[in-house]
Amino acid sequence: EAGPLLIVAPTSVVATWASEAERFCPDLAVVTVTETERRSGRPLVEQTAGAHLVVTSYALFRIDEESSRGRTWTGLVLAEAQFVKNHQAKTYACARRLAAPFKLAITGTPLENSLMDLWSMLSITAPGLFPDPQTFADLYCKPIESGSAPEQLATLRRRIRPLIVRRTKDQVATNLPPTTEQHLAA
Repeated sequence: EAGPLLIVAPTSVVATWASEAERFCPDLAVVTVTETERRSGRPLVEQTAGAHLVVTSYALFRIDEESSRGRTWTGLVLAEAQFVKNHQAKTYACARRLAAPFKLAITGTPLENSLMDLWSMLSITAPGLFPDPQTFADLYCKPIESGSAPEQLATLRRRIRPLIVRRTKDQVATNLPPTTEQHLAA
């Protein structure tokens, strides 16, 4: 039997994900997990019985990782995926270890710190594409971020193009003012 789809989101938007799912997919049984197993007194598998879609927070996903790993899932959606951008953090490890036939990372936040943020998300959603973080850092991060090998950026873009859907603000929210950039001298 196929399990439900698991959506992990920041606590502040868990209820929004659930209400939007109910609005756009009224025939799906949506369950929101808002307490740890310990606090609720019920195992996760019991809390989510009969669900097509389960929505929970990153904190609860991390705390009840063992229970999540013990459940069968149809897929994993990581909303605001910048929460898993640090490949040395526990939340990243939870998402990476969870068995699911597909994993999707959604983020509106551009890569802020380094290309390793991208590696972290890709290692969850496309494991094996870039299997080793150190090799990725040596081959792409260091040369691209230092500016010493701009051709590596083109190579990286070609490799990830089939996996990335990128939309600009102009495509999504046409009523917003243009982007303002301020460059400060160091």
